[in-house]
Amino acid sequence: MEALLPLIIQAVAGAAGGGAIASVVKSVGMGGIGNLIAGAIGGVGGGQILGLLGGAGAGAVAGDAAGGGMLGSLIGSAVGGGAGGAVLTGIAGTIMNAMKQS
Repeated sequence: MEALLPLIIQAVAGAAGGGAIASVVKSVGMGGIGNLIAGAIGGVGGGQILGLLGGAGAGAVAGDAAGGGMLGSLIGSAVGGGAGGAVLTGIAGTIMNAMKQS
């Protein structure tokens, strides 16, 4: 369960990030379900990349500041997931909308 929790947090944060970027930047929207799916996939990917770049690190640094290693790891997963979800949704939405106009 310990290995599954960060993935769930990354997927949920990614879906939220994907929905948020699509509501702010209307030109990248792919519909509600499309934004959530792209966001969740990007969230897991972004969280994993952030974890690899920071090692134990991105979460551990935030955890030290917050006063706990596990809390920091979860915060790192949420931040990486939200950012990854927003980025992938923005890229996928831009490409899909450009293909529709061609």
